[in-house]
Amino acid sequence: MIDGFLLSEAGRVAILSLSEDHAWNDAATVAMGACGELAGVCEFRARETLVIAGWFAVEAVFRVLGGGVMVERTLPEGVRVEAGDVIGVLRGPVGAILRGERSALNILCRLCGIATITAGFVAAAGGVEILDTRKTTPGLRALEKYAVRAGGGVNHRMNLSEMAMFKDNHIAALGGIAALNPALEAARSTGVPIEVEVDSLPQLSAALRLNPDRILLDNMSLSQLEQAVEIVGGRCYLEASGGVTLDTVASIARTGVNGISVGALTHSAPAVDIGLDWREGPGVPARG
Repeated sequence: MIDGFLLSEAGRVAILSLSEDHAWNDAATVAMGACGELAGVCEFRARETLVIAGWFAVEAVFRVLGGGVMVERTLPEGVRVEAGDVIGVLRGPVGAILRGERSALNILCRLCGIATITAGFVAAAGGVEILDTRKTTPGLRALEKYAVRAGGGVNHRMNLSEMAMFKDNHIAALGGIAALNPALEAARSTGVPIEVEVDSLPQLSAALRLNPDRILLDNMSLSQLEQAVEIVGGRCYLEASGGVTLDTVASIARTGVNGISVGALTHSAPAVDIGLDWREGPGVPARG
């Protein structure tokens, strides 16, 4: 769902992108003179198989840029498309289209890349939740986590305030899991969910006695994950994490954990290849 917060974030990112590109002072477009005011039509076309995410950010780019470009959606968010499929269309002055094309493509290709890799992990996991992390591009978290949802994944926490997650460094600073209870109770009194990270079965047993909402099983072997599932017996949500790849995610899912967190969804997703090409415009040969 594209809510007001996401639209606001898309506008903020569009302003930053267009500003750093000096889009209102494009030397080449200025040099085109009157030609830049002539009407044209461009198509965003997939050059590989991908999942669509972030068309609303393209709309934000041209809304912020101004110049009268009309942005038309061709296919809905979350849809898988093949090479050659048209994702959307731009209609308007060729100069305005040219000034905004790179910002629009940078954001769209990034978000579609995240949705596409997420969809691959979701398919491989066979029904076990695929979770994202906070390993996002600074300033793009809301959009990147939206792209995870578009690809069928599940958002973990948006920020530090949404969940009290006691990771290894928190636990070490407190002196171990045995000393965690006062901090955990203090966090619980605020009403936020509680998650505790463990990296061994003895730690798991100790954490389980604290009754957290979730336990993160970090870098455990498949055998350890299976044992952890048996020990917990459904008493809380179990999340597996640590170096998960498309080659290993199915095996991890079969251990019986509730979810698998994958940092690569956002920190390593490659941008997909989407082209923006003229369909109509000055100097463009008529089709037919």
